[in-house]
Amino acid sequence: MVKLLPRALLLALVGFLILGPISNILIWAFAEQWFFPAKLPTEWGFKFWERVFRPRAGAMDAMINSVVIALLTVGVSMLLAVPAGYALARRRMPLRALVMLLFLLPQAIPAVAVHQSIGQIFYQIGLNGTIPGVVLVHTLQGLVFAVWITSAAFAAVDRDLEAAARDLGAAPFKVFTSVTLPLALPGLIASAIFVFLGSIDEFTGTFFVGVPDVQTLPILLYTAAMQGNYQIASITSIFLLAPSLLFMVIVERFLKADVAGKIGT
Repeated sequence: MVKLLPRALLLALVGFLILGPISNILIWAFAEQWFFPAKLPTEWGFKFWERVFRPRAGAMDAMINSVVIALLTVGVSMLLAVPAGYALARRRMPLRALVMLLFLLPQAIPAVAVHQSIGQIFYQIGLNGTIPGVVLVHTLQGLVFAVWITSAAFAAVDRDLEAAARDLGAAPFKVFTSVTLPLALPGLIASAIFVFLGSIDEFTGTFFVGVPDVQTLPILLYTAAMQGNYQIASITSIFLLAPSLLFMVIVERFLKADVAGKIGT
């Protein structure tokens, strides 16, 4: 019993750190009146949910923009990541480790500095305040996950299976489409999900490149929080949190141990 106590305390601490903020979001989402020193809201209801869904509130437009931008980001990222990941995993490339490291540079440099510089460049070429501009800046962040996970997915495919297909007379393209791609597909799906989640939650890139013409859920969340509309901010947070939880369960299913073990190698 004494041995289990530290584990129980650690589990309780982790649960508090994870569920505590989520519980606070849920409480604020249904609180109509909550003033100090009350420990809980004095009135509950859906009044603020109705405000969020009003046409002039812009929440639905922001949600549509977020999903469209995220899907376009996935498409562009995977279009670049699949051939790059295959080449990095299956071809002998000079300075391969350096190439892989280059994809991490956007994460190594503070995001605000990177996105501010990109915003200045995009302003000069007319991409500021446009969905293509926002998609491009999201793709810059998404390629980190896309290339590394895609490369790991292709590296995890058994080369003996490809050799067997070639021995049976399959052409290289046929081997890729019938053997390599189907076996790597779970990793590619996991990669696409990571890119989607990163895009739909991206704030700084959208702020410096898209505002005020392109509104997304993170921008709406930030605006509501800065104005003190905690109910609106909490409801928006729920819409951002729901797909993240759902897709993380899917990622856990598709991102197998053999693929995860190849990431970064």
